[in-house]
Amino acid sequence: MTLFRSVLFWLVLAVLGALFAQILLQDPGYVLVRFRGTDYETTVAVAFGLVAGAMLCMALAWTLLRLPFRAWRRHRARQARAKLTDGFAAYRRGDYARAEQLLAQAADSGDAEALARTQAARAALARGDEAAANAHLEAFGERHPAARALQRARQALALGRPGEALLALDVPAAQPLPPSGLRLRAEALAASGRSIEAYGLLGALRQQQALPAATLDALQREWAAQSLQQAADANALADRWDALPEPLRTSPPVVSAYASRAAAMNWDEAATRSLEHALDAQWDDGLVALYGQLPVGRLEHRRAQVERWLPAHPSSPGLLLAAARVAHAQGQWPQAEAWLHRAIAQGAGAPAWELLGDGAARNGDDAGARMAYANALRSQRGEPALDVPGRGLRQQIADTAAVEERNEHGLPSLRG
Repeated sequence: MTLFRSVLFWLVLAVLGALFAQILLQDPGYVLVRFRGTDYETTVAVAFGLVAGAMLCMALAWTLLRLPFRAWRRHRARQARAKLTDGFAAYRRGDYARAEQLLAQAADSGDAEALARTQAARAALARGDEAAANAHLEAFGERHPAARALQRARQALALGRPGEALLALDVPAAQPLPPSGLRLRAEALAASGRSIEAYGLLGALRQQQALPAATLDALQREWAAQSLQQAADANALADRWDALPEPLRTSPPVVSAYASRAAAMNWDEAATRSLEHALDAQWDDGLVALYGQLPVGRLEHRRAQVERWLPAHPSSPGLLLAAARVAHAQGQWPQAEAWLHRAIAQGAGAPAWELLGDGAARNGDDAGARMAYANALRSQRGEPALDVPGRGLRQQIADTAAVEERNEHGLPSLRG
């Protein structure tokens, strides 16, 4: 396309030149120039040639005069690119002082000022010099307002000051925010305790493809859970829960956040119902452990639920621990103790040992309580537990025996 345009330009120029020459041949014209009493006479063609020659000489002189300056600018640009490359390499090596020096020099002498100065501020912050980082940002002046706002926001978030990050991103000169700025704004909102607003930006983040889909899905779960935890009252909690898509209402971290917040508001039925719905949809040991641990009542209902789940998940440490907690709360220590030993055998760890120690202490078994608490500490340190005195071989075999798992219809479940 460029070649065609060049050929067309010269062809049109040749045609115009031929027409002009034909006109001059028919009538060469007459030009008179009087300067300080002297007359200069010539034809139009000669006058035109003189003017064109003068312009050509001036253009040639201007080009020759610019050559040294152009060479110097190219030299500075090459130096700036080299310093920029070396600065990034030094940053990756962890040599932040050297990186900052090189990048600052590249910003002063190159065309990539925004990139170099932003990275210099990061290097200064990485070595703990917030004042130097701010100085690099101030050096922008009124240039590159978006780049300066984004780096100020990153810096504020890194220092745990999300409010300052939001102020930096709200500068009118930085609007509209690029995708990376929108992501920073969402992170700042979440860190400021405004996760419901961060959650509301997910649609725009997906539309602009600011992050990979898997990362956005993880942030959706995280911010949904945080928004539930930050609900001020039961009405806000219910509204936020109802607004969530169905897949999120069975996601363990989201359900856990909702149930914990509902229990804190003494909304026992909502807390237990959400956990039961999620566990019936997809089993999760963490959720069933929470089911037994929530500070809510409804003991008979919860006891019936855990006993309904046990045939399908007899080896679940979380379920066995939940069953033990409910039985313990009902004052049925022998049953709770039996479930605790089974839970420990299945790997329930320190929480089960602690509850076993609490129950033993409450029932006057001080030696058993001390042993259980010691095993809780050993479990937290990753050390093997000490044998429990009085626990016979038959009982130990019964604790560790694999029980056939059955589904909700009482039929054996096939293991993949």
